[in-house]
Amino acid sequence: MNVPLYFWLFLKASLFSTSGMGNLPSLHSDLLARHWATEREFGEALTIGSVSPGPTGLWVISLGYLTGGLRGTLLALLAVLLPPLLILGIEQLYRRVQNHPAVEGFVHGLGLAVVGIFLVALFGILASAGINTRSIVILLAAIGLAATKRVPVLGIIGLAGVVGVAWRG
Repeated sequence: MNVPLYFWLFLKASLFSTSGMGNLPSLHSDLLARHWATEREFGEALTIGSVSPGPTGLWVISLGYLTGGLRGTLLALLAVLLPPLLILGIEQLYRRVQNHPAVEGFVHGLGLAVVGIFLVALFGILASAGINTRSIVILLAAIGLAATKRVPVLGIIGLAGVVGVAWRG
């Protein structure tokens, strides 16, 4: 096993995940492709993580143990701990420079980029679903409901799905 690559795969999965098991797809594809883990080891690690006390994201430490012994455990632990520590450091730096015009411009530009990426994804989804009058009406109704802030997002999604099924049939 290539130790720096092993650590990088765990770190990359932790850096780009958003929840306790958000790193599962990345680790699954990377470790299985290299034959460094088996489906059984993933299943066991997820089970141990589910029944153990604490955050669900700690399942990767079990995976580290199952795939790399004590060394794998320590590498997985370090890879899981570094991203939050990095965020804390960035947050401290941001507190010091948040009112600087360049930082304000960067944050504003970043927000606009996120909106742009969202719109590209939205139009991609609409194109794959087939843009027609019905889909545009459902889209506009969902946006209208979301703008009122009185209907929860899950309610809007469920309602849009029901209307789509009823309207299609």
